[in-house]
Amino acid sequence: MAREKYERTLPHVNVGTIGHVDHGKTTLTAALTKGLCRNIRW
Repeated sequence: MAREKYERTLPHVNVGTIGHVDHGKTTLTAALTKGLCRNIRW
């Protein structure tokens, strides 16, 4: 049985980071996504 096609109604971004543990990847990603959400009006 075929599934219904999922339609995205909002823009989305996938963020991938590479680096050593405790070098701020999570902090950087949080700052970027918070800034994007603040500056882009949906």
